[in-house]
Amino acid sequence: MKNHDSATAAGSEPLPLDIKALRADTPGADQVIHFNNAGCGLLAGVVLETMVEHLELEAAIGGYEASAARAYQVRAFYAEIAALINTAPDNIAFSGSSTHAYANALSAIPFEAGDVILTTRDDFISNQIAFLSLRKRFGVRVVHAPDLPGGGVDVSAMADLMRTHRPRLVAATHIPTNSGLVQPIAEIGRVCRELDLLYLVDGCQSVGQYPIDVEEIGCDLFASTCRKWLRGPRGSGFLYVSDRVLRAGYEPLFIDMHGARWTGPDSYQPVDTAARFEEWEFPYATLLGCAEAVRYARGVGIDGIARRSPALGARLRAALEPIAGVRVLDRGPQLSAIVTFAIDGWRPQPFKAAMDAHRINSALSFRDFAQFDFGDKDVDWCLRLSPHYYNTEEEVDEVAAVVAQLAAAGEVR
Repeated sequence: MKNHDSATAAGSEPLPLDIKALRADTPGADQVIHFNNAGCGLLAGVVLETMVEHLELEAAIGGYEASAARAYQVRAFYAEIAALINTAPDNIAFSGSSTHAYANALSAIPFEAGDVILTTRDDFISNQIAFLSLRKRFGVRVVHAPDLPGGGVDVSAMADLMRTHRPRLVAATHIPTNSGLVQPIAEIGRVCRELDLLYLVDGCQSVGQYPIDVEEIGCDLFASTCRKWLRGPRGSGFLYVSDRVLRAGYEPLFIDMHGARWTGPDSYQPVDTAARFEEWEFPYATLLGCAEAVRYARGVGIDGIARRSPALGARLRAALEPIAGVRVLDRGPQLSAIVTFAIDGWRPQPFKAAMDAHRINSALSFRDFAQFDFGDKDVDWCLRLSPHYYNTEEEVDEVAAVVAQLAAAGEVR
């Protein structure tokens, strides 16, 4: 890929991104105003080309043969993810999604009746459902740390709950899917390390939007996706597994021939690396596309992205807040590029359809996505907008103008 002028010298600020070049790299950038990066980022052309090339190779010589021929590039996936989050390639497992990676991590923990899972009130919906499933099946207790008055978890109160309950697992979502809140996961991690507690982080909405350092976070397990802010293909994610978790012998409940060796009729041995959390079958074109997406993001510069994307989100919030009938919902001391708002006089699907008609990509969030957060905010649904670094200030202003127009007109019935 081209150098997009985001490199930094030691101690210097990232240089401005070359937005024109970034958009030229992105086939869909001129087709739509893509403000649904929290759902899926637009693929860069090089990612698409990498995937198509591998599928063509499979068609030409066979699937097994194509993966063997691309073995070096396959290994590069692990190196790229490791470099992105400051770990080693052997600590990375490929997964079909962040949710699958997260569930695999949960399955490795030998929960017993009475064990406590300590989490927050802004966790991802699928994680909360998984905790409730564990409660139903194994009798674990799910405890939620309280929020600060201005939004976001109260780390001091959460630390007190850690000392009181000695939870089997502490779990936090860095950025929930239903708001722009950024949770203080490194502060939580410091307490977990102090108390020697197992710590699982969902970074689905933060990888590719912010710099991630798993050593600084202090997590044992970290699950994320590649399709959102990294702009990789759908059906891809990864799990970071710390050395201490590997040494302790944690393994997924349903380990297969890729993750373990069948050592005798009645015995097996997990592999030494995070590969024990993978399955034998891989979508190799997808994996190679992910590697290219990470390489692209690192070439653009994560520090530069981390400045621009939340700044676009802040510009959008500022433009939406004065609009009559619109209520911006994001709360907390730090806010990401995810922007959520409620609007009077509209039902959810017609409002999204009206945005679609203006070629503005967005997403709906409903109360069952965020029972605590939406209950506190007294909303049943909201629209989520999520600009990214390749979007423009002009697009932000256009989207705000369309929302103002729709708010003034009300739903056509």
